[in-house]
Amino acid sequence: SSDDIEDVSLFDADDDVSRRSKKSKIRHPVASFFHLFFRVSAIVVYLLCELLTSSFIACMVTIILLLSCDFWAVKNVTGRLMVGLRWWNQVDDDGRSHWVFEARKVSAQGSKTSSEAESRIFWLGLITCPMIWVIFAFSALFSFKVKWLAVVVMGVVLQGANLYGYIRCKVGSRKNLTSMATSYLGKQFLRQVRFPGFWKPS
Repeated sequence: SSDDIEDVSLFDADDDVSRRSKKSKIRHPVASFFHLFFRVSAIVVYLLCELLTSSFIACMVTIILLLSCDFWAVKNVTGRLMVGLRWWNQVDDDGRSHWVFEARKVSAQGSKTSSEAESRIFWLGLITCPMIWVIFAFSALFSFKVKWLAVVVMGVVLQGANLYGYIRCKVGSRKNLTSMATSYLGKQFLRQVRFPGFWKPS
């Protein structure tokens, strides 16, 4: 059928050049910069705050503003531009709240609007920074820095919410997660049945 036809380059060299350009090219440099800027800045301010100023209120307000800007930018801008994912909450006519998780569909030619470099930047920042805030939370808890717990919990909640939302966009709904797990276990079971090479008869 015509749906199975793909555009193939006549020369392998052309394929290699186009593949390298897709991997290395950052199509949205401003979005990539601000994807990391706000969240890294919040971490840096948290680490250096006591060295820069003795005002806890100023530090807390600055960190919360940076975390809020990061939450808005990642949720509404960088996720859509860099990896083609978005999530949001909507209320229907009956007043019920629904969470929507979307992934941009690949075009008929199989082309993607995001590059592999942007995807790596996006997921690296999205996963690493919440883990750092979790470490900060344990550190503040065990060192009895109670006044910093609210700030650290805010970092965990805001950045963890984006991480959860985009993971749901990437892998689908809970029903899809269940079916993926069931399919994986079924394949492993069939593989054991077809190739019983793990045991030998005596």
